[in-house]
Amino acid sequence: MTKYLYSILFVLLMVTGCGKNQGFIPEVPVNYNVTITEFSLKAVNNVLVVSNNGVGGLLIVKTPLGGYVAFDRCSTVNPEKICKVIPDDSGVTATDPCSGAKFSLLDGSPQKAPAERSLKAYNISLQGNTLLHVSN
Repeated sequence: MTKYLYSILFVLLMVTGCGKNQGFIPEVPVNYNVTITEFSLKAVNNVLVVSNNGVGGLLIVKTPLGGYVAFDRCSTVNPEKICKVIPDDSGVTATDPCSGAKFSLLDGSPQKAPAERSLKAYNISLQGNTLLHVSN
């Protein structure tokens, strides 16, 4: 009887432990700074693309109300492929070139299928009215 219970327990652990990752962007440390002046010079349509940070890079966006938001460029559609979203010319949306999914650059929300999850957002703060700090 004990062997039977252990067998059932083992099978249950194997079944629940072998589930596929639910498609979330992994946590990686982010600690990036950019001055407001540098942002203004390098941003295109109020969007600054930053490589070598986060999982797929960063998108730092100046919103129409003058605030800032930051997202990981890694698409939430099949994130294991680390397909980097590309800001559209409008500066309002970004497109995943691998799936065609679209995301809002105002809040990261999905705008076009097959996107179902928002882009991974990072904390962004203004320090001393001159420095933007992006972190998680």
